[in-house]
Amino acid sequence: MRSWLERPAAAKAAGFDAVEFWWPWPGPEPADKEADAFLAALRDAGTELACLNFIAGDITAGERGLLSIPVGRQRFRANIRACTELAARVGCPRLNAPYGNRIDPADPKLAAAQDELARENLELAAQAAAKAGATVLIEPINSVDVPRYPIDTSAKAIALIESIDVGNLQMLADLYHLATMSENLSDTLARYADRIGHVQIADAPGRGAPGTGTIDFEPLFAQLAGQGYAGRVGLEYIPNVPSNSAASLSWR
Repeated sequence: MRSWLERPAAAKAAGFDAVEFWWPWPGPEPADKEADAFLAALRDAGTELACLNFIAGDITAGERGLLSIPVGRQRFRANIRACTELAARVGCPRLNAPYGNRIDPADPKLAAAQDELARENLELAAQAAAKAGATVLIEPINSVDVPRYPIDTSAKAIALIESIDVGNLQMLADLYHLATMSENLSDTLARYADRIGHVQIADAPGRGAPGTGTIDFEPLFAQLAGQGYAGRVGLEYIPNVPSNSAASLSWR
């Protein structure tokens, strides 16, 4: 597996001029030399940083974001500054804020407290991102694969966005997650055309490359273009050649 610093060059060699990254470090604030090395890797490769995630916690341990997690409050807020500073330095236009799992789905008071914290954190993140010229994204993640993730549909993501009085919050439309929740993709893209800030794809079922499932992508891409979407489309699928991501790109 390539290191974080090797990946921009590998993406460029595979034919891409833009990349996305999860937060590359375990802590919320990288050392200056770590941040400098990351930005240098992007610059040396000639790749745009199209989207960067705020810190999401320990993914291997099942965490799926800190936005709504009370014990993660300080980590997330420290990360706001670090993430938006990186965005400003490299010109990254989009910052994705993973919501986080329900701590106890059976406790409505705890769920309400999580939702209130998420709104507070989102407002702080959006204000900081605006100063960096960036938009903050909310991504619906399907609750089939991630059962305790509460923002699992486009309608829930949009309701959250509209509950906060800032202008730079938009939805990240990952077509795999939306399809897994049985949304009509064409209808969703049309309904929320003015709220879509970024698009990601994987086929469904299976989360494989385009052509491995049942999603017909070409009409959806044409629809997005016709609606005026001028952003990137990120690839978030599981490669069919796990040991060699470049070899999994033959579908293009």
